[in-house]
Amino acid sequence: MSPDKSTSLHLDDEAIAWATRLDGGNLSPAELATLDAWLARDSACRWRLAHYQQLFAQLHGTLPAMAAAGVLSLEETPAAPVRRWGRLVVGVAMAAAVAAGAILWIKRPQEVFTDTAQRQSITLADGTRTDLNARTRLTVDLRRDRRLIRLEQGEAVFTVTKDPARPFFVETAAGTVRVTGTVFDVRAAPSGSLAVTVLEGRVLVQPVDADGRPVDAPPALLAGDQLNFDPATGSVQIGRPASVEDVVAWREGKVVFAGTPLREALERFADYHGRSITVAPEAAGLPLGGRYTLDDLDHFIVSLELALPVRVLRRGDGSLRVVAAPRAP
Repeated sequence: MSPDKSTSLHLDDEAIAWATRLDGGNLSPAELATLDAWLARDSACRWRLAHYQQLFAQLHGTLPAMAAAGVLSLEETPAAPVRRWGRLVVGVAMAAAVAAGAILWIKRPQEVFTDTAQRQSITLADGTRTDLNARTRLTVDLRRDRRLIRLEQGEAVFTVTKDPARPFFVETAAGTVRVTGTVFDVRAAPSGSLAVTVLEGRVLVQPVDADGRPVDAPPALLAGDQLNFDPATGSVQIGRPASVEDVVAWREGKVVFAGTPLREALERFADYHGRSITVAPEAAGLPLGGRYTLDDLDHFIVSLELALPVRVLRRGDGSLRVVAAPRAP
């Protein structure tokens, strides 16, 4: 088992334990303090807890009906409330519900977000793995006939569980991505642009302009393809990065530039760290190459001044301004 999967399962176990205790009644002040500390430990904790609380609430009403229909025998489980059954009953009930064609889904959309300089991996209720870059905010809405993700800002890689009967959509302000099961990266940049990179499978992208009108785009993207769209100009560009793994290097805390305009490189670090980093027009188009560590902004700035003819001005409010270096007399 991979470390990421082991961590995810451990977090699920903790969330189930807290959902069970909350379902059982009032918590003591000490327990509430411990719960607050657990919720503050990881941004995924709150989402997972809400997920299992919702599931437990559904089970309270669903299990008796399933038992009456002969789908599930409650005599086979301890004659106690749902709060004492934990993971065993959740697993039994969901398996029985699948067999009866009555799959339980989260009815309320769930919001997931990451903070500055924070990355997170979560597994959605349908089994889809989602890796979130820093300062990413999305809403998960899983329904019987479709799976909908609203990416409000940031970047995420989706490893989508195959389900032709329930297509998977990622909506952004600049367009919609549609798949049934594949692996792809979506970035909704602070500038409003949209970038979609396909790692595996086939992806359909429908860009929209600033007024929400569809923009012509290729019918499908295949593995290795990347679409970049600027809604301000309506420009759609299709290319093939030298390495799609470099595109998603942020999952390991890295970022790779290959002749990238300086303004775009600075935008990646500014967005990741939540810092204001601007660049003078005369330096904005300078091409930058190299592999950098996202968490180490100071090292990136020092490397920048060595690699390009620029100077970085540090201001009192913490913002940075990159300007062209003065020419030697």
